[in-house]
Amino acid sequence: MEQAPYGELFLIDKPFQWTSFDVVRKVRNTLKIKKVGHAGTLDPLATGLLIVCAGKMTKQIDSFMGQEKEYTGTFVIGATTDSYDLEQPVEKVADPSLVTLEELQNAVSQLTGIIQQVPPTHSAIKVDGKRVYESARKGISVKMEPREVTVSEFEITRFENPEIDFRIVCSKGTYIRSIARDLGELLGVGAYMSALCRTRIGAHKLEDSWQLEELVDHIKSRTNEDL
Repeated sequence: MEQAPYGELFLIDKPFQWTSFDVVRKVRNTLKIKKVGHAGTLDPLATGLLIVCAGKMTKQIDSFMGQEKEYTGTFVIGATTDSYDLEQPVEKVADPSLVTLEELQNAVSQLTGIIQQVPPTHSAIKVDGKRVYESARKGISVKMEPREVTVSEFEITRFENPEIDFRIVCSKGTYIRSIARDLGELLGVGAYMSALCRTRIGAHKLEDSWQLEELVDHIKSRTNEDL
């Protein structure tokens, strides 16, 4: 009987400061196959759910990328950075101490629903065939066009000025860093994202994911059993 082509899906909690491709490379080297990819980039400073597909499951990557995402994290108001997260140095903008919860909720409501969003210049989007973050790191200005995204839920779970904890449910292509920037502009004091965790992609949840090293050990032990 002919064996079916290999295919597998892994839910992984991406480690802090790892790139999404670092995780793919680790899984690829452990499985010892070339056909491995991820279904949606997480920035190095973000953690949380990364779907990694291997073998014939790589054909499903686009369908996973199109699914709804959920994130939790923290914004800091009163300052900003060029990347809208902690990848770049923090620069003070204005004193945020007078910002009220009512003002914050009003700004949040303006960033909920179908909105026009300008992606960060420090992102992996291609313009004229080049990743825009490569140009940004060289100090080259790239004009980013706004695009339509959907923020179906935007909940403030803690507000202890200047920190704002949030939960956001959004469509493919939404940049949480851009929400930080836009929130800061609406409040008039600037903002950046200090922490981000992806907790869900479609029906797949972070709580069902592997820690990367545990997955590597599992794959290795499984391989040894097959010998």
